[in-house]
Amino acid sequence: MEINLNFKESLATGYKSESQKARRLTEGWVLDNLYCPRCGNLKLQHSDNNAAVSDFYCLCCNNIFELKSKSGSIGNRFVNGSYNTMIQRITSNTNPDFLFMSYYRNELMLENLILIPKHFFIPNIIEKRKPLSENARRSGWTGCNIFIGGVPEQGRIYIIRNKNIIPKKTVMELVSRSNALVTEDIENRGWLLDVLHYMNLIDSNTFTLKQIYEFESYLALKHPENHHIKAKIRQQLQLLRDKGYLEFLGGGKYHKII
Repeated sequence: MEINLNFKESLATGYKSESQKARRLTEGWVLDNLYCPRCGNLKLQHSDNNAAVSDFYCLCCNNIFELKSKSGSIGNRFVNGSYNTMIQRITSNTNPDFLFMSYYRNELMLENLILIPKHFFIPNIIEKRKPLSENARRSGWTGCNIFIGGVPEQGRIYIIRNKNIIPKKTVMELVSRSNALVTEDIENRGWLLDVLHYMNLIDSNTFTLKQIYEFESYLALKHPENHHIKAKIRQQLQLLRDKGYLEFLGGGKYHKII
């Protein structure tokens, strides 16, 4: 199936609300163009309108996907719905993979599409927004943003980048490799991904234990219940080595495996 970056304008015919138009165009694009990034099945199916946790699913591997889209730059944040609902969703055993899309409203053309697999979601990347005021119809309701900029680069898998289509084989290989990082326990997942994120911030592919220790204060803020941060860092580096993302060179030195 050949990917067409243009939206089918006819899908928005008859809709007055801009948000409804955008939803029709973006979801229609997925149905017409996107394969399953996990198993390679050529088409995804649309979920029931009443489905609470997904927009699409794959008939072959049964994986579910939720789409978030916006006009303009892809940026680091996507507005989402209820904070409490989102936290419950990403910490459950049935959380979906997420697709993040940016597009040009005037040109009706897709610019970026990123897949973030479910095992890269942790509470730290869900930002709580200010509750609605007492005068609001849903007084006290609290929304959230999804901070995709806080996801390690290994979990931000581009399917389309700046209007360039990434080969399907490359996408699927990256998804498959990321499966080594699957951790069901949400606390352990948080530690593993946080250390991976800070490891990525080190410019060189070879780094020392001293360099990663420089992020100790940031990790202490994210994990205030832990009073042995350095020991926890070493533990996560061991896990990343076992999972094929690091090579231990000895003498407190490590090499990233890209």
